[in-house]
Amino acid sequence: MFVRLLWESFRRQKRRKALAGVAILMGVTVVTSMLALATSIGDRIHKELESYGANIVVTPLAETLQVNIGGVSVKPTTGGAGLRESDLAKLKTIFWANNINGVSPELPVSLHVGDETVPAVGTWFAPKNGKAAAVAMHPWWRLNGAWPVKDDEVVVGSSLASKLSVKNGSTIGAMRVVGVVTTGDETDGEVLMPLSAAQALAGTPGAVGRVLVGARTRPEDAFARENPDTLSPKKKELWYCRPYANSIAYQIAEAIPGARAEQIRKVEQSQGQVLRRISGLMWLIGLGALIAAGFAVSAAMATAVLERRGEIGLMRSLGASRGRIAALFYMESALLATIGGGVGFLLGSLLAAWMGRRIFEDAAGGLLVNLALLPAVVGVAVLVAFAGSTPSIRSALRMDPSATLRAGA
Repeated sequence: MFVRLLWESFRRQKRRKALAGVAILMGVTVVTSMLALATSIGDRIHKELESYGANIVVTPLAETLQVNIGGVSVKPTTGGAGLRESDLAKLKTIFWANNINGVSPELPVSLHVGDETVPAVGTWFAPKNGKAAAVAMHPWWRLNGAWPVKDDEVVVGSSLASKLSVKNGSTIGAMRVVGVVTTGDETDGEVLMPLSAAQALAGTPGAVGRVLVGARTRPEDAFARENPDTLSPKKKELWYCRPYANSIAYQIAEAIPGARAEQIRKVEQSQGQVLRRISGLMWLIGLGALIAAGFAVSAAMATAVLERRGEIGLMRSLGASRGRIAALFYMESALLATIGGGVGFLLGSLLAAWMGRRIFEDAAGGLLVNLALLPAVVGVAVLVAFAGSTPSIRSALRMDPSATLRAGA
Protein backbone atom coordinates (compact mmCIF):
# COMPACT_ATOMS: atom_id res chain seq x y z
CA MET A 1 0.00 0.00 0.00
CA PHE A 2 2.84 2.37 0.90
CA VAL A 3 4.51 1.84 -2.49
CA ARG A 4 1.19 2.30 -4.28
CA LEU A 5 0.52 5.60 -2.51
CA LEU A 6 4.00 6.72 -3.43
CA TRP A 7 3.46 5.83 -7.09
CA GLU A 8 0.07 7.53 -7.24
CA SER A 9 1.57 10.68 -5.74
CA PHE A 10 4.13 10.93 -8.55
CA ARG A 11 1.59 9.98 -11.22
CA ARG A 12 -1.03 12.56 -10.21
CA GLN A 13 1.31 15.44 -9.32
CA LYS A 14 3.76 15.32 -12.18
CA ARG A 15 4.03 19.10 -12.49
CA ARG A 16 4.67 19.68 -8.76
CA LYS A 17 7.19 16.88 -8.59
CA ALA A 18 8.91 18.09 -11.74
CA LEU A 19 9.23 21.61 -10.29
CA ALA A 20 10.81 20.34 -7.08
CA GLY A 21 13.05 17.93 -9.02
CA VAL A 22 14.29 20.66 -11.35
CA ALA A 23 15.05 22.92 -8.37
CA ILE A 24 17.14 20.17 -6.77
CA LEU A 25 18.80 19.35 -10.10
CA MET A 26 19.88 22.95 -10.65
CA GLY A 27 21.22 23.32 -7.14
CA VAL A 28 23.14 20.04 -7.36
CA THR A 29 24.49 20.96 -10.80
CA VAL A 30 26.04 24.15 -9.44
CA VAL A 31 27.39 22.45 -6.31
CA THR A 32 28.88 19.58 -8.32
CA SER A 33 30.60 21.92 -10.75
CA MET A 34 32.07 23.93 -7.87
CA LEU A 35 33.30 20.79 -6.09
CA ALA A 36 34.73 19.31 -9.29
CA LEU A 37 36.65 22.50 -9.98
CA ALA A 38 37.78 22.78 -6.36
CA THR A 39 39.40 19.32 -6.46
CA SER A 40 41.62 20.35 -9.36
CA ILE A 41 41.89 24.09 -8.93
CA GLY A 42 45.18 23.89 -7.02
CA ASP A 43 47.09 22.50 -9.99
CA ARG A 44 45.24 24.78 -12.42
CA ILE A 45 45.97 27.92 -10.39
CA HIS A 46 49.58 26.85 -9.97
CA LYS A 47 49.94 26.64 -13.75
CA GLU A 48 48.44 30.10 -14.08
CA LEU A 49 50.80 31.49 -11.42
CA GLU A 50 53.89 29.99 -13.00
CA SER A 51 54.21 33.34 -14.76
CA TYR A 52 55.38 34.75 -11.41
CA GLY A 53 58.55 32.69 -11.82
CA ALA A 54 60.30 30.45 -9.30
CA ASN A 55 58.97 30.06 -5.77
CA ILE A 56 62.19 28.78 -4.13
CA VAL A 57 65.68 30.24 -4.32
CA VAL A 58 68.83 28.29 -3.38
CA THR A 59 71.95 30.24 -2.39
CA PRO A 60 75.31 29.32 -0.83
CA LEU A 61 75.02 28.90 2.92
CA ALA A 62 78.28 30.83 3.38
CA GLU A 63 76.61 34.00 2.09
CA THR A 64 74.25 33.97 5.09
CA LEU A 65 76.92 33.41 7.72
CA GLN A 66 77.79 36.34 9.95
CA VAL A 67 81.31 36.64 11.34
CA ASN A 68 82.16 39.33 13.90
CA ILE A 69 85.75 40.53 14.21
CA GLY A 70 86.39 43.21 16.78
CA GLY A 71 82.69 44.02 16.93
CA VAL A 72 82.53 44.47 13.17
CA SER A 73 80.28 42.18 11.12
CA VAL A 74 82.22 40.56 8.29
CA LYS A 75 80.44 38.54 5.65
CA PRO A 76 82.46 35.74 4.00
CA THR A 77 83.13 36.23 0.33
CA THR A 78 82.08 33.41 -1.93
CA GLY A 79 82.38 35.19 -5.24
CA GLY A 80 78.87 34.06 -6.03
CA ALA A 81 80.14 30.54 -6.63
CA GLY A 82 79.36 28.53 -3.51
CA LEU A 83 77.23 25.86 -5.20
CA ARG A 84 78.19 23.08 -7.58
CA GLU A 85 76.30 22.36 -10.80
CA SER A 86 76.85 18.63 -10.33
CA ASP A 87 74.96 18.75 -7.02
CA LEU A 88 71.73 19.79 -8.74
CA ALA A 89 71.17 16.17 -9.77
CA LYS A 90 70.56 15.47 -6.06
CA LEU A 91 67.23 17.29 -6.34
CA LYS A 92 65.91 14.00 -7.73
CA THR A 93 66.54 12.33 -4.36
CA ILE A 94 64.34 14.49 -2.14
CA PHE A 95 60.88 13.37 -0.96
CA TRP A 96 59.04 15.89 -3.13
CA ALA A 97 61.27 15.50 -6.21
CA ASN A 98 58.28 14.95 -8.50
CA ASN A 99 56.83 18.30 -7.42
CA ILE A 100 59.84 20.19 -8.79
CA ASN A 101 58.95 21.39 -12.26
CA GLY A 102 61.83 23.69 -13.09
CA VAL A 103 65.45 24.36 -12.12
CA SER A 104 67.35 27.41 -13.30
CA PRO A 105 70.95 27.78 -12.03
CA GLU A 106 72.57 31.18 -12.41
CA LEU A 107 76.14 32.42 -12.28
CA PRO A 108 76.68 36.21 -12.44
CA VAL A 109 79.80 37.37 -14.29
CA SER A 110 81.12 40.54 -15.89
CA LEU A 111 81.60 40.91 -19.61
CA HIS A 112 84.02 43.47 -21.04
CA VAL A 113 82.71 45.33 -24.07
CA GLY A 114 85.40 47.74 -25.22
CA ASP A 115 86.10 50.06 -22.29
CA GLU A 116 82.82 49.16 -20.62
CA THR A 117 81.94 46.33 -18.27
CA VAL A 118 78.39 44.94 -18.50
CA PRO A 119 76.65 42.46 -16.21
CA ALA A 120 76.07 38.97 -17.56
CA VAL A 121 74.40 35.84 -16.23
CA GLY A 122 75.04 32.25 -17.17
CA THR A 123 72.12 29.84 -17.03
CA TRP A 124 70.48 26.78 -18.56
CA PHE A 125 68.30 27.53 -21.56
CA ALA A 126 67.23 23.99 -22.43
CA PRO A 127 65.65 21.49 -19.98
CA LYS A 128 68.04 19.27 -18.03
CA ASN A 129 67.48 16.26 -15.78
CA GLY A 130 63.86 16.23 -16.92
CA LYS A 131 63.19 19.69 -15.44
CA ALA A 132 62.32 22.95 -17.18
CA ALA A 133 65.06 25.57 -17.35
CA ALA A 134 65.19 29.37 -17.50
CA VAL A 135 63.16 29.85 -20.69
CA ALA A 136 60.22 27.69 -19.56
CA MET A 137 60.31 29.17 -16.05
CA HIS A 138 59.97 32.70 -17.42
CA PRO A 139 57.09 32.47 -19.91
CA TRP A 140 56.69 36.24 -20.03
CA TRP A 141 60.10 36.70 -21.67
CA ARG A 142 59.77 37.89 -25.26
CA LEU A 143 62.61 36.91 -27.56
CA ASN A 144 63.54 38.40 -30.91
CA GLY A 145 65.88 35.85 -32.40
CA ALA A 146 67.01 32.53 -30.91
CA TRP A 147 68.28 31.20 -27.60
CA PRO A 148 71.99 30.31 -27.33
CA VAL A 149 72.96 26.72 -28.12
CA LYS A 150 76.74 27.23 -28.23
CA ASP A 151 79.15 28.67 -25.69
CA ASP A 152 80.03 31.59 -27.96
CA GLU A 153 76.39 32.71 -28.36
CA VAL A 154 74.55 35.17 -26.12
CA VAL A 155 71.20 36.91 -25.78
CA VAL A 156 71.15 40.59 -24.81
CA GLY A 157 68.50 42.34 -22.75
CA SER A 158 66.49 44.91 -24.70
CA SER A 159 67.61 47.99 -22.75
CA LEU A 160 71.27 46.96 -22.88
CA ALA A 161 70.97 46.20 -26.58
CA SER A 162 69.68 49.72 -27.18
CA LYS A 163 72.45 51.20 -25.06
CA LEU A 164 75.19 49.28 -26.87
CA SER A 165 73.46 49.53 -30.29
CA VAL A 166 73.69 45.80 -30.86
CA LYS A 167 71.29 43.51 -32.68
CA ASN A 168 71.09 39.95 -33.91
CA GLY A 169 74.35 39.03 -35.59
CA SER A 170 76.40 41.65 -33.72
CA THR A 171 79.31 40.67 -31.50
CA ILE A 172 79.97 41.46 -27.86
CA GLY A 173 83.60 40.75 -27.06
CA ALA A 174 84.24 37.33 -28.55
CA MET A 175 80.57 36.32 -28.46
CA ARG A 176 77.88 36.54 -31.10
CA VAL A 177 74.44 37.98 -30.34
CA VAL A 178 71.73 35.56 -31.46
CA GLY A 179 68.76 37.24 -29.83
CA VAL A 180 67.39 40.25 -27.98
CA VAL A 181 65.06 39.55 -25.06
CA THR A 182 62.52 41.76 -23.30
CA THR A 183 61.76 40.68 -19.72
CA GLY A 184 60.41 43.74 -17.92
CA ASP A 185 62.92 43.38 -15.07
CA GLU A 186 66.64 43.79 -14.41
CA THR A 187 67.44 41.14 -17.01
CA ASP A 188 66.74 43.77 -19.70
CA GLY A 189 70.08 45.29 -18.71
CA GLU A 190 72.08 42.03 -18.74
CA VAL A 191 73.64 39.57 -21.13
CA LEU A 192 72.41 35.99 -20.94
CA MET A 193 74.83 33.21 -21.87
CA PRO A 194 75.13 29.45 -21.40
CA LEU A 195 76.15 28.46 -17.87
CA SER A 196 79.27 26.67 -19.12
CA ALA A 197 80.40 29.84 -20.90
CA ALA A 198 79.95 31.91 -17.73
CA GLN A 199 81.89 29.33 -15.71
CA ALA A 200 84.77 29.47 -18.18
CA LEU A 201 84.68 33.28 -18.16
CA ALA A 202 84.78 33.38 -14.34
CA GLY A 203 87.40 30.67 -14.12
CA THR A 204 85.19 28.58 -11.84
CA PRO A 205 84.31 25.32 -13.64
CA GLY A 206 81.14 23.70 -12.36
CA ALA A 207 80.25 26.65 -10.11
CA VAL A 208 76.77 28.10 -9.59
CA GLY A 209 75.91 31.38 -7.88
CA ARG A 210 72.25 30.61 -7.07
CA VAL A 211 69.48 28.32 -8.23
CA LEU A 212 65.86 29.26 -8.90
CA VAL A 213 63.45 26.38 -8.34
CA GLY A 214 59.84 26.18 -9.47
CA ALA A 215 57.87 23.66 -7.41
CA ARG A 216 54.22 22.66 -7.21
CA THR A 217 53.32 23.43 -3.61
CA ARG A 218 50.46 23.52 -1.16
CA PRO A 219 49.25 27.01 -0.12
CA GLU A 220 51.01 28.29 2.97
CA ASP A 221 49.21 28.10 6.33
CA ALA A 222 50.21 28.54 9.98
CA PHE A 223 51.69 25.04 10.20
CA ALA A 224 53.83 25.68 7.11
CA ARG A 225 55.53 28.57 8.92
CA GLU A 226 56.59 26.42 11.89
CA ASN A 227 60.32 25.85 12.47
CA PRO A 228 60.71 22.11 11.85
CA ASP A 229 63.72 21.90 14.16
CA THR A 230 61.53 22.90 17.13
CA LEU A 231 58.72 20.44 16.39
CA SER A 232 58.23 17.03 17.96
CA PRO A 233 59.36 14.08 15.79
CA LYS A 234 55.76 13.21 14.91
CA LYS A 235 54.83 16.78 13.93
CA LYS A 236 58.11 17.25 12.07
CA GLU A 237 57.39 14.14 9.99
CA LEU A 238 53.92 15.49 9.22
CA TRP A 239 55.38 18.89 8.25
CA TYR A 240 58.11 17.20 6.20
CA CYS A 241 55.59 15.13 4.23
CA ARG A 242 53.42 18.06 3.20
CA PRO A 243 54.31 19.85 -0.06
CA TYR A 244 54.80 23.28 1.47
CA ALA A 245 57.35 25.54 -0.18
CA ASN A 246 59.15 25.62 3.18
CA SER A 247 59.31 21.84 3.48
CA ILE A 248 60.55 21.41 -0.10
CA ALA A 249 63.16 24.13 0.52
CA TYR A 250 64.19 22.33 3.74
CA GLN A 251 64.71 19.08 1.81
CA ILE A 252 66.69 20.87 -0.91
CA ALA A 253 69.03 22.31 1.73
CA GLU A 254 69.49 18.82 3.16
CA ALA A 255 70.32 17.34 -0.24
CA ILE A 256 72.73 19.97 -1.59
CA PRO A 257 75.90 20.51 0.47
CA GLY A 258 76.54 24.08 1.57
CA ALA A 259 73.15 25.31 0.34
CA ARG A 260 70.49 27.48 1.90
CA ALA A 261 67.02 27.24 0.34
CA GLU A 262 64.18 29.66 1.02
CA GLN A 263 60.75 30.20 -0.42
CA ILE A 264 60.08 33.37 -2.37
CA ARG A 265 57.21 34.60 -0.24
CA LYS A 266 55.72 36.94 -2.84
CA VAL A 267 54.87 34.02 -5.13
CA GLU A 268 53.65 31.70 -2.36
CA GLN A 269 51.49 34.34 -0.71
CA SER A 270 49.98 35.31 -4.06
CA GLN A 271 49.08 31.69 -4.78
CA GLY A 272 47.57 31.18 -1.33
CA GLN A 273 45.51 34.37 -1.52
CA VAL A 274 44.17 33.55 -4.97
CA LEU A 275 43.22 30.01 -3.93
CA ARG A 276 41.51 31.18 -0.74
CA ARG A 277 39.49 33.83 -2.55
CA ILE A 278 38.42 31.55 -5.37
CA SER A 279 37.57 28.72 -2.96
CA GLY A 280 35.52 31.12 -0.84
CA LEU A 281 33.65 32.34 -3.90
CA MET A 282 32.92 28.76 -4.96
CA TRP A 283 31.52 27.88 -1.53
CA LEU A 284 29.31 30.98 -1.55
CA ILE A 285 27.95 30.16 -5.01
CA GLY A 286 27.28 26.55 -4.02
CA LEU A 287 25.63 27.56 -0.75
CA GLY A 288 23.43 30.08 -2.54
CA ALA A 289 22.35 27.44 -5.06
CA LEU A 290 21.45 25.01 -2.28
CA ILE A 291 19.45 27.64 -0.36
CA ALA A 292 17.55 28.56 -3.52
CA ALA A 293 16.84 24.87 -4.20
CA GLY A 294 15.60 24.44 -0.62
CA PHE A 295 13.15 27.32 -0.97
CA ALA A 296 11.90 25.98 -4.31
CA VAL A 297 11.34 22.52 -2.80
CA SER A 298 9.55 24.08 0.17
CA ALA A 299 7.20 26.02 -2.11
CA ALA A 300 6.47 22.98 -4.27
CA MET A 301 5.87 20.77 -1.25
CA ALA A 302 3.61 23.35 0.41
CA THR A 303 1.43 23.41 -2.70
CA ALA A 304 1.39 19.61 -2.85
CA VAL A 305 0.31 19.33 0.80
CA LEU A 306 -2.44 21.92 0.23
CA GLU A 307 -3.77 19.93 -2.73
CA ARG A 308 -3.66 16.65 -0.78
CA ARG A 309 -5.41 17.78 2.40
CA GLY A 310 -8.32 15.44 1.74
CA GLU A 311 -5.99 12.49 1.16
CA ILE A 312 -4.09 13.25 4.36
CA GLY A 313 -7.30 13.58 6.37
CA LEU A 314 -8.61 10.29 4.97
CA MET A 315 -5.40 8.45 5.82
CA ARG A 316 -5.47 9.82 9.37
CA SER A 317 -9.14 8.79 9.74
CA LEU A 318 -8.32 5.25 8.59
CA GLY A 319 -5.69 4.96 11.29
CA ALA A 320 -2.48 6.00 9.58
CA SER A 321 -0.02 7.34 12.12
CA ARG A 322 1.72 10.68 11.81
CA GLY A 323 5.00 8.88 11.37
CA ARG A 324 3.59 6.88 8.47
CA ILE A 325 2.35 10.00 6.71
CA ALA A 326 5.63 11.82 7.36
CA ALA A 327 7.54 8.81 6.00
CA LEU A 328 5.48 8.96 2.80
CA PHE A 329 6.31 12.62 2.18
CA TYR A 330 9.96 12.19 3.13
CA MET A 331 10.26 9.20 0.80
CA GLU A 332 8.87 11.32 -2.03
CA SER A 333 11.47 13.99 -1.25
CA ALA A 334 14.25 11.38 -1.06
CA LEU A 335 13.34 9.93 -4.46
CA LEU A 336 13.22 13.38 -6.02
CA ALA A 337 16.58 14.25 -4.46
CA THR A 338 18.20 11.00 -5.60
CA ILE A 339 17.02 11.38 -9.19
CA GLY A 340 17.72 15.12 -9.31
CA GLY A 341 21.05 14.64 -7.56
CA GLY A 342 22.20 11.93 -9.97
CA VAL A 343 21.29 13.91 -13.08
CA GLY A 344 22.63 17.11 -11.50
CA PHE A 345 25.94 15.35 -10.76
CA LEU A 346 26.41 14.48 -14.42
CA LEU A 347 25.39 17.96 -15.62
CA GLY A 348 27.61 19.56 -12.98
CA SER A 349 30.58 17.50 -14.21
CA LEU A 350 29.90 18.67 -17.76
CA LEU A 351 29.62 22.26 -16.55
CA ALA A 352 32.89 21.97 -14.62
CA ALA A 353 34.69 20.67 -17.72
CA TRP A 354 33.30 23.54 -19.80
CA MET A 355 34.23 26.13 -17.17
CA GLY A 356 37.72 24.66 -16.89
CA ARG A 357 38.26 25.07 -20.62
CA ARG A 358 36.82 28.60 -20.69
CA ILE A 359 38.44 30.00 -17.54
CA PHE A 360 41.80 28.27 -17.59
CA GLU A 361 42.01 27.79 -21.38
CA ASP A 362 42.63 24.11 -20.75
CA ALA A 363 41.91 22.62 -24.15
CA ALA A 364 43.01 19.19 -22.92
CA GLY A 365 40.68 19.28 -19.92
CA GLY A 366 38.26 16.38 -20.07
CA LEU A 367 35.07 15.53 -18.25
CA LEU A 368 35.65 16.15 -14.55
CA VAL A 369 33.72 13.15 -13.21
CA ASN A 370 34.86 12.33 -9.70
CA LEU A 371 32.71 9.40 -8.62
CA ALA A 372 33.91 9.82 -5.05
CA LEU A 373 31.79 12.99 -4.94
CA LEU A 374 28.58 11.25 -6.04
CA PRO A 375 27.51 9.94 -2.59
CA ALA A 376 28.27 13.30 -0.99
CA VAL A 377 26.37 15.21 -3.68
CA VAL A 378 23.31 12.95 -3.48
CA GLY A 379 23.46 13.14 0.32
CA VAL A 380 23.47 16.93 0.19
CA ALA A 381 20.54 16.85 -2.24
CA VAL A 382 18.55 14.64 0.15
CA LEU A 383 19.31 16.95 3.08
CA VAL A 384 18.20 19.99 1.09
CA ALA A 385 15.01 18.21 0.02
CA PHE A 386 14.27 17.20 3.62
CA ALA A 387 14.96 20.71 4.88
CA GLY A 388 12.65 22.21 2.26
CA SER A 389 9.92 19.64 2.91
CA THR A 390 9.92 19.65 6.71
CA PRO A 391 7.85 22.85 7.26
CA SER A 392 5.09 21.59 4.92
CA ILE A 393 5.15 18.08 6.41
CA ARG A 394 4.86 19.46 9.94
CA SER A 395 1.93 21.58 8.79
CA ALA A 396 0.25 18.48 7.29
CA LEU A 397 0.66 16.51 10.51
CA ARG A 398 -1.02 19.26 12.53
CA MET A 399 -4.20 19.09 10.43
CA ASP A 400 -7.42 17.92 12.17
CA PRO A 401 -8.67 14.90 10.12
CA SER A 402 -12.37 15.55 10.74
CA ALA A 403 -12.13 19.23 9.88
CA THR A 404 -10.18 18.42 6.76
CA LEU A 405 -12.75 15.88 5.57
CA ARG A 406 -15.65 18.22 6.25
CA ALA A 407 -13.89 20.99 4.32
CA GLY A 408 -13.31 18.60 1.44
CA ALA A 409 -16.95 17.53 1.44
